[in-house]
Amino acid sequence: MSLRRPRTLLAMSPELRPGLLDAATARRLREVAEVELELVVDDFGRPGAAATALAEAEVLLTCWGAPAVDARVLAAAPRLRAVVHAAGSVKQLITEACWERGIVVSSAAAANSAPVAEYTVAMVLLSNKRVMQLREEYRGVRGRPHDWHLRYAHAGNYRRTVGVVGASRIGRRVIELLRPYDLEPVLYDPYVSPEEAAGLGVRAVGLDELCRVSDVVSLHAPELPRTRSMIDRRRLGLMRDGATLINTARGSLVDTAALTDEVASGRLHAVIDVTEPEVLPAESPLYDLPNVLLTPHIAGSLGNELHRMADSAIQEIARYAAGLPFAHPVHREDLYRTA
Repeated sequence: MSLRRPRTLLAMSPELRPGLLDAATARRLREVAEVELELVVDDFGRPGAAATALAEAEVLLTCWGAPAVDARVLAAAPRLRAVVHAAGSVKQLITEACWERGIVVSSAAAANSAPVAEYTVAMVLLSNKRVMQLREEYRGVRGRPHDWHLRYAHAGNYRRTVGVVGASRIGRRVIELLRPYDLEPVLYDPYVSPEEAAGLGVRAVGLDELCRVSDVVSLHAPELPRTRSMIDRRRLGLMRDGATLINTARGSLVDTAALTDEVASGRLHAVIDVTEPEVLPAESPLYDLPNVLLTPHIAGSLGNELHRMADSAIQEIARYAAGLPFAHPVHREDLYRTA
């Protein structure tokens, strides 16, 4: 492994840096890169130290809150050769100018997919067990005798069908993590053949059929024009009474108004980590409904899980410094169908 340490600039929300790079992680980064840990840029147009560092940088180490790397930025960064993103999607970060310049790009999407998949599987199991509803009801009765087996006779995870929408990196990991359980996964993905689906251990179905047969529908598709409101009022209507919709992908995949109507009626349940708009208005019923678990986009890396993404990025910088290709490259032609 080469001892060369490329000049690296941190670009992200400044308040994120301490959580991403703790003392141990920062030490590992310094071993592979020449970097000023106290200089964190969230605006490439800012004069002074930020502009000087940008002009000298060979590598950008980015995370959430990094500004887009456009033609103007590249003009101010003549030495820049690589962008290593310590997070998932680079769609808001990498512009056409980067590809035209020949910038090589890496993403920690694989590292960030792990907690999303774990969260999803946990929610599948808890949803089928009706844990949220049981908690609310038990809190209400305060220990008074109840025949829970009679009241929740249809709860449980034995032989339930889980519909996975999208054989993305996360979707595939969810399928893998579901294997030890007595659950039947089915998959909708227009890019996956029935034979490939069988190789993943699932049955390929159309989206309408998936909605009809699944006890849980879990979304793992990218945000694209054709996926906007793919779970609309009609498809929500196809879902079984008592089924659960899990969305850890993008809020735009679901018709929010239609979902709100369905869960407010009590017919469906929902686990929602992403919404459209990204922050719901305070008066939204989704905050308070007992059959809805609403979280603020935390299924991905949170707390010490940020270190997994940082470690991935540091390993990529080490590979770059040694003249090796990235282990997790982002290719221009793949962006049209990825998150």
